Amino acid sequence: MSLRPTAELVAAAHSAGQALGAFNVLSLDHAEAVAAGAATAGAPALLQLSQNAIAFRGGPEPLLAACREIAAASAAPLGIHLDHIEDRALVERILARAEDLGVGSIMFDASTLEYDDNVAATREVVKRAHDAGVWVEAELGEIGGKDGAHAPGVRTDPAEAVAFVEATGVDALAVAVGSSHAMLDRSARLDIPLIERLAAAVPVPLVLHGSSGVPDEEIARAVAAGIRKVNVGTALNIAWTAALREQLAEQPDAVDPRKYTRAPRAAIADLVAAFCGVVSPATASTR
Repeated sequence: MSLRPTAELVAAAHSAGQALGAFNVLSLDHAEAVAAGAATAGAPALLQLSQNAIAFRGGPEPLLAACREIAAASAAPLGIHLDHIEDRALVERILARAEDLGVGSIMFDASTLEYDDNVAATREVVKRAHDAGVWVEAELGEIGGKDGAHAPGVRTDPAEAVAFVEATGVDALAVAVGSSHAMLDRSARLDIPLIERLAAAVPVPLVLHGSSGVPDEEIARAVAAGIRKVNVGTALNIAWTAALREQLAEQPDAVDPRKYTRAPRAAIADLVAAFCGVVSPATASTR
């Protein structure tokens, strides 16, 4: 059985000076493709569902149950993570069944609140999640994109980050260091010196969001500087959609989805394997 706790996977990446790839899942096809890509790379990974994906599916349980079974059967060590959860009622719904559904971690996002309100809300969620045996990530310093809710150019202050972690008890911190959500090209440049300062000051693992818009060499530099979890979402959808368009153009009369979704699944799997090779290049020889 390869379903693993997020805490275990992140700790292993941290000890190795590497990062854990975390890939957003929208469907069963996505989940299977992420598992296949991680297995090809011989690397651990997280299957993660965002609040937006959960809303699209009408609730978290069916897709989480599918992710649990895919992880359990995978040749790669996989964990299940909830990403950018802002709705407190949804937090409670997930935590009530976290063990049953295989959820090892949750990213509670109160970053749009004022600092004191972010601290208070995050502290409450951390206590509730820890009681349920769930690892918690939070965010400080808004990360760009997200429909204008997060302003590009914002950076996480190291001193404030240390205070935030101490006040909330979070297990990991997503930091704003130059990446942006939903980028369609890979042109972002990261503030590597800031990552180094944050890693030296903050006592928990650092998380990079918006990694789809960051070139491989920048991601590798960020990992070397101290990033320990790397989130990827938009890049998977770009690869899926491009392959699907190509297949439909080649098969204009196709009506059976099995005929034209194999290539998109393979495109995601290949991309996941490539990202795993960037963030945790030595895992294939050590696991």
